[in-house]
Amino acid sequence: MSAYVLGIDTGGTYTDAVLLDATTRRVVAWNKERTTPHDLSLGVGRALTGLLAGGVRPAEVCRLSVSTTLATNAVVENRGARVALFVLGTVRHFKLPVVATIFFKGGHTITGEEEEPLDLEGLVDTLPTLAPEVDSYAVCGAMSIKNPTHELVARQAISLIDPKPVFCSHQVSTNPGMLERSATACLHARLMPLMTDFLASIQRSMLATGLDCPVTIICGNGTGADLSAIVDQAAVTMASGPAATARFGAAGGLQTALVVDVGGTTTDVCLLRDGAPLINRAGCVIGQWRTHVEAVDMYTAGAGGDSRITCHRDGRIELEPARVQPIAMTPDLPDPRDWLDTGVDSVLVLPVAGLDREVVAADPVLTALDRLGPLPPSRLAAASGITGILLEKRLEHLAYRQRLVLTGFTPTDALHALGRLDIGDRRASERAAAVLAAAAGLAPEAFCQRVIEATETAIETIILSYLGRTVWQDDQAVPVLSRRDNELFSLRFALKLPLVGIGAAARSFLPAIAERLGTTVTFLDHCEVGNAIGAALIGLDQV
Repeated sequence: MSAYVLGIDTGGTYTDAVLLDATTRRVVAWNKERTTPHDLSLGVGRALTGLLAGGVRPAEVCRLSVSTTLATNAVVENRGARVALFVLGTVRHFKLPVVATIFFKGGHTITGEEEEPLDLEGLVDTLPTLAPEVDSYAVCGAMSIKNPTHELVARQAISLIDPKPVFCSHQVSTNPGMLERSATACLHARLMPLMTDFLASIQRSMLATGLDCPVTIICGNGTGADLSAIVDQAAVTMASGPAATARFGAAGGLQTALVVDVGGTTTDVCLLRDGAPLINRAGCVIGQWRTHVEAVDMYTAGAGGDSRITCHRDGRIELEPARVQPIAMTPDLPDPRDWLDTGVDSVLVLPVAGLDREVVAADPVLTALDRLGPLPPSRLAAASGITGILLEKRLEHLAYRQRLVLTGFTPTDALHALGRLDIGDRRASERAAAVLAAAAGLAPEAFCQRVIEATETAIETIILSYLGRTVWQDDQAVPVLSRRDNELFSLRFALKLPLVGIGAAARSFLPAIAERLGTTVTFLDHCEVGNAIGAALIGLDQV
């Protein structure tokens, strides 16, 4: 039998790769590379190439096991394909974060009998005006788990008019609950293009490095699936990264612990009991989405080393859930003193090299960037003629399509400026910190310390939110946690279980958080690439 299992974890910030001995489960080698969102195969290929440079031959690798937080990050950051949801049946109206939610007559009873005829004419009449605004469709019919006929008819009608992907709820969930089934179908529709691109990047990287072995994609419930089965079931990877996180955390031997993965884009939290991660059979909750996707019992929110920092002139500092490229990690960046400011100009918009000339010429934002180079949003608005919320949405859409990059000040930059981290351009971070500190009326060191404290508070809130949801029902703990330090009183919490830290940023933030929460934090060997190790361990179970 071949000697090695290779594990890869692709996150919003880093792509990690590890090589495990298939017999001893010992880490033989590991490599960490920046994720390349505009072409994921570049980051994956570099991670694989660096890993195999030590002399292991591709033929000795018996399995490639892959986890990713790309789907999770897209949900948290409100990115992905534009989805229209068609709801069929007499149901109470609800709203999901999609382009449009449209209700039509139809649906079935609990016994599978037609409740009322499908309003096919209304659905068909709606499509021509909707089609230019969406990338895919989701269809959810009342009691389609008993009789999917109306969903299937609607899918066929949509396909005849608009050949974009259509996802029916009965294909992705067998549980009752219209809202949860709709959300699950919408997430499949929203994430499919992202996962298609990611899986294609894995295949291209394997060809480039000479790997020819079975590929396992880690699902949110901690199991593995064949690469070919994932594209049409994209939402099952929503908790892929946290599942690998939990598997790595369980390898430490603790019976009860809270595993905390602090990445660049998100912080993921999951609970170990009896030495194994809890599994939520009913379905995981990520951000605004309550789903029927079976996954490790976890909580994910946007807070990490690359979270966007917005500074206000009154001294307030906001840690936003959206990820930007840290100033320290952006090569050939113009001097922050020439563009960085508070508010809307807290980021710089960078063009992506090598875009098709027709694509550039057809978009005023890309044309302005091509002509003038990197610009802050205020100058880009003047150059492109697109302003306000329209520009904000346009930048979001172009960033999703990997046609531009946003860079700005992040907790990673604060760590660089304070001398606690040295993996990028420290001088650029220091100059940026000086600009924002002056605008806020603070010394640079004090400003950076506030950024660190804001990040620690956000991660602490994520930890407490997860535990609150575990002890109390739903979101009953949220009002308490969001106002635990106010003008009249303050609350302090003490955890009765230890933390296990994972991720490149974990060592920078978790020790202070553990101290505040009256507990301890453990960092297992190679915790910086813990998710890749967790993915490899799950893959080993299939060898």
